[in-house]
Amino acid sequence: MFEEVSVLEAKYMQLLEQLTLPEVFNDFTRYSQISKEASKLAPTIDTYRKYQKLVNDIATAQAITDPELAELAKEEIAENQKLLEQTEKELQLLLTPKDERDDANVIIEIRPAAGGDEACLFAAVLLRMYSLYATGLGFQIEITDIEENGIGGVKNVTFMVKGEGAFSKFKFESGVHRVQRVPETESQGRIHTSTATVAVLPEATTVDFQIDEKDLRIDVYRASGAGGQHINKTESAIRITHLPTNMVVTCQDGRSQLANREKAMTVLVSKLAHYYQSLEDAKYASARHEQVGTGDRSERIRTYNYPQGRVTDHRINRTEYNLTKFVDGEITEMVEALRLAELKEKSQC
Repeated sequence: MFEEVSVLEAKYMQLLEQLTLPEVFNDFTRYSQISKEASKLAPTIDTYRKYQKLVNDIATAQAITDPELAELAKEEIAENQKLLEQTEKELQLLLTPKDERDDANVIIEIRPAAGGDEACLFAAVLLRMYSLYATGLGFQIEITDIEENGIGGVKNVTFMVKGEGAFSKFKFESGVHRVQRVPETESQGRIHTSTATVAVLPEATTVDFQIDEKDLRIDVYRASGAGGQHINKTESAIRITHLPTNMVVTCQDGRSQLANREKAMTVLVSKLAHYYQSLEDAKYASARHEQVGTGDRSERIRTYNYPQGRVTDHRINRTEYNLTKFVDGEITEMVEALRLAELKEKSQC
């Protein structure tokens, strides 16, 4: 492990040296690329240097022979030894290979499942939660298709989150989300259980996945929903059907056929890439399910219990009693816990 880090440290120092060269500093594109590469290595190098300092501090304390300082030295050694073990684990996690898709933009689909109108209202809660979370991270949100139910709920919604590292922040949200609460329409005050499904896909490009135009059927139609007079007078909405798989995507968010077609194709490419990759990965699904979970839509991953003010993620058996803040987009701690669980799983493989 330490030989690997030594190589990375040497590379890191070379990158920092390159950033000081005039020909690099004056080339914005090249400077940005090198700076980005150095930034990715920085957490690992900082942790490695912290580890080295702790080793040196322990060695220095062990070398103390003065009887008056020996007791203090023992306490310092014990404390630093604990920090050393913790730092070594952190370093191992940092050296674990990362998901190459983590930096991609992400496409998210939310659909109500069991629960009727209450499930639609819960789907709207999830949409708002993810929107606030994404905005707080500085990401850009772009809704490509949405169908509302007229009472503030959502029948289905597809949206993109754009920004470096978007997939890494949302990939653990894929699955069935369950809510337990008293609906506003419930006169008896009974708690109802409803569910909504969330599908999270990394954005794929046509470079990653090629589609034959002959396999597509493209229909145009008038968009529905909010949008003023334009929405009712122009056939700008696009429906694309991939004939071999019968997969359908729609987009009516933009004000032109061209804009909607581009967005719809982006979603279709990503969904097809995910579909075919899922077929390849099927043989590994059961093994992964036993550990962190597959993230499959048929799997209940999280419960939002309003009467108790708690949210529980069943994959890592973690419960937080901050439901109000959680649905207001403050989900970072849960996401980080899931990320660490994934890294530990990979490090044991």
